[in-house]
Amino acid sequence: MVENIEVTEKEKRTAELLFARPWTFLLSAPAAEFLPPADRPEIALAGRSNVGKSSLINALVNQRGLARTSNTPGRTQELNYFLTDTTKLYLVDMPGYGYAKAPKEKVEAWTSLIKEYLRGRPTLRRVFVLIDSRHGIKPVDTTILSMLDEAAVTYQVVLTKSDKIKPLALEYMLQNTQEQLKTHPAAFPNVIATSAAKHDGLTDLRVAIQSAIS
Repeated sequence: MVENIEVTEKEKRTAELLFARPWTFLLSAPAAEFLPPADRPEIALAGRSNVGKSSLINALVNQRGLARTSNTPGRTQELNYFLTDTTKLYLVDMPGYGYAKAPKEKVEAWTSLIKEYLRGRPTLRRVFVLIDSRHGIKPVDTTILSMLDEAAVTYQVVLTKSDKIKPLALEYMLQNTQEQLKTHPAAFPNVIATSAAKHDGLTDLRVAIQSAIS
């Protein structure tokens, strides 16, 4: 069985309040020199192109159109920063990876940016790596997980589009994913299943974010 982490009602309320105020777009950073001051905790979301990252971000903050969604893989090519007017937290949308049709030089630029960001951002508390629940961890995901291990950045896997598969298949995917993560030293053991369409798992994700910055 998948390990469950007990969460109190107080923790849930605190996490929900973290995302209750309107979020706004701050900036896009195509290179490390364009990053904002490292003056508050940062939570980053990473994932393969078309994994549903932008949709999940919009659902997480309960705002349509904050993160731009597209059916075109590889649209997010920079580090996009979001914040609220009161919360001392940056939410970072990382460039999508694994887009097979991307030019080699663009892939290299993305890789360089991600590596520099991971190794040089002292306020980065956790990276949430999004994995499509229908497909599980692919080789390209393993490359990113290894990159996070090498950078000693704590990360947590979030399964997306959980409404697209049957409950038993989802339970199997959760167990299988947690088993695979045992070989990754920087991986947080608990895997969260989410659906942006159904808003499933969003409270669990908010609680995990609150826990990471506390």
